[in-house]
Amino acid sequence: MAKIKICGLTRMQDIEAVNKALPDYVGFVFAESRRQIGTNMAKALKSRLNPSIEAVGVFVNEDPANIVKLCESHVIDLIQLHGDEDEDYINSLRRYVPNKIIKAVRVKSSQDIERARDIHCDYLLFDAWHEKKYGGLGRSFDWSLITGIDRPYFLAGGINPANVLEAVRSCSPYCIDVSSGVETDGLKDPDKIMEIVTMVRKGG
Repeated sequence: MAKIKICGLTRMQDIEAVNKALPDYVGFVFAESRRQIGTNMAKALKSRLNPSIEAVGVFVNEDPANIVKLCESHVIDLIQLHGDEDEDYINSLRRYVPNKIIKAVRVKSSQDIERARDIHCDYLLFDAWHEKKYGGLGRSFDWSLITGIDRPYFLAGGINPANVLEAVRSCSPYCIDVSSGVETDGLKDPDKIMEIVTMVRKGG
């Protein structure tokens, strides 16, 4: 059964919603984005989060020292790198913290999938490609490009209640990653969160 991550939480209302739906992961976005939050808000949200749910910190080319601080203070449980971070960057994090690392790969062609195989991280995350943006586009990509991946990966990009079961069945990801697909007017919608978590648990 696929796991599910609700990304881009910004409010206490969002924490209340996920505490009821109980996804496996939630995402706190520290990178520049309309869903970006600061350290103090992240601490407040994490303090109210059901301990069975793991918090993922989402970063784009962040100073590794800042990520280490968030891990050591237990604000985040996993690290998601969504920028241009390379092997040296990943290794520098591993020297200081044991937290598992998710490396995002923006997919434009099968070559992006091929290159991803050699990345030394705990999980890959496949998302839609954009020339200038690093994620949060709310659009999907050609899932048929994902072939020959024999390691666990997160699938992101335009996933919503209408296509989530197709995503699970056609790609068999380790985890479905959802953000805009569970929003209404730019804010997390508790009903949509509950709906998609239930769908994945029953149909995935």
